[in-house]
Amino acid sequence: MIILKIGGSILTNKDSAESEVDDASLKRIASEIRASLDNSDKELIIVHGAGSFGHPPAKEYKIGEEFDESEYPEKRIGFCKTQNAVKKLNMLICESFIDEGLPVVAIPASSFMTATDKRITEGNLDYFKKYLNKGFIPVVYGDVVLDTKLEICVISGDQLIQYLAINLNADTVILGTDVDGVYNKNPKTHDDAIFFERFSSLEDLDTLEGTTNVDVTGGMVGKIKELLYLADLGIESKIINAETKNNIFKVLENKEVKGTIISRGN
Repeated sequence: MIILKIGGSILTNKDSAESEVDDASLKRIASEIRASLDNSDKELIIVHGAGSFGHPPAKEYKIGEEFDESEYPEKRIGFCKTQNAVKKLNMLICESFIDEGLPVVAIPASSFMTATDKRITEGNLDYFKKYLNKGFIPVVYGDVVLDTKLEICVISGDQLIQYLAINLNADTVILGTDVDGVYNKNPKTHDDAIFFERFSSLEDLDTLEGTTNVDVTGGMVGKIKELLYLADLGIESKIINAETKNNIFKVLENKEVKGTIISRGN
């Protein structure tokens, strides 16, 4: 089983005031996935980020921060707006994938899990198993969920990856981002950024000057922390550049692709 995460920065422009998908990237990624799955018995789960759709309302309504009871009516509206925004993005992604012949089925995180203090504590994965057994490709995404401590919170796609990988016994995790992997600082703004071929411990994070992006779900550092936990359980991950043509196809085929491996091994 492979879990493939496609970052919101690949599918949308997080910094845009308008919520728009990158149709060309969507079509290319869908065709690369289809090419790999043809004549293959791979089990695949796709996770995608919220991008410019989910982050603005989540920030505006401060979803995941503590609040007074008097603020609850407004927070509920913020929850609904955020949920509706990410559902719109998911619908557009699924439409593009279906057009390429991929049997994708959307499973919103808010429909099957709850959290405590922004960490997933309960989730029913029965439907994932049933859809996988029937040959479908489940698609899940960063979403808002009920939280036993904070009432409501945001659950990132990266945290979903960890939960799904552990509880569905994934073999491999792949993160498609807008850079070639992990650098000590943003390679888009620093020509002297140093590339890391491998991360194997939390101590390695001390070498990072910053993240390639900072958002409500934690940026690159948050991704690495989630993946290092999987590495402790023997599940290897790789962060690659999904904007590079054929990278998705190659990594699904276990071919050589530039990227950062997150693993406890040498």
